[in-house]
Amino acid sequence: MKDIFLFAQVNKKQYFCAHFSKFPLLMQSVNVNGLIFDEYLPEQEIATVVSDVAGRINADYAGREPLFICVLNGAFMYMSDLFKRITLPSEITFVRMKSYEGTATTGNVNMLVPLQTSVKDRDVIIVEDIVDTGLTMHGFIQHLKREGARSVELTSFLFKPDSLQFPDATPKYIGKSIPTKFVLGYGLDYDEKGRNLSSLYVLRQ
Repeated sequence: MKDIFLFAQVNKKQYFCAHFSKFPLLMQSVNVNGLIFDEYLPEQEIATVVSDVAGRINADYAGREPLFICVLNGAFMYMSDLFKRITLPSEITFVRMKSYEGTATTGNVNMLVPLQTSVKDRDVIIVEDIVDTGLTMHGFIQHLKREGARSVELTSFLFKPDSLQFPDATPKYIGKSIPTKFVLGYGLDYDEKGRNLSSLYVLRQ
């Protein structure tokens, strides 16, 4: 945030008019590994998005005890902010899969950290940072069903509908739908850099 002072000039004299301390800065840009990313979704808007998703989950799962599965590494910020807003009795566990190198998907899914918690007869909510082609989530959803989950739903902070190739990987709880562009920040990375940025950025074309 940046302080802004407004002045008016009358008869060549300058008069103080107002002081604003809650105006956002103009669009920010960051350089990550030589690529320029422009601010796309500021931190304040992200908080609103997450609160809206949490409210829907709280309503839909009233009377149940869901198991949240956070997909590392990208979803850790979204999971943290979302979980703080969940008012239901619930549990959390983690998995880690990878299908990206650089700014493109490889088309292959690697399970780096497998699921450690039983999902049998559980109402599962997968928490993902972004759904692109849906390849990763398609395979994981099928795996959870084979393991006996009572229900499986997906929430994703971001969703690229134009890139989707697996309809069963369409998230039920979507934070924000975006075009097919590469984004960075709020847990999402470019070759493991930029995850710590509190806003979301898009690759400059």
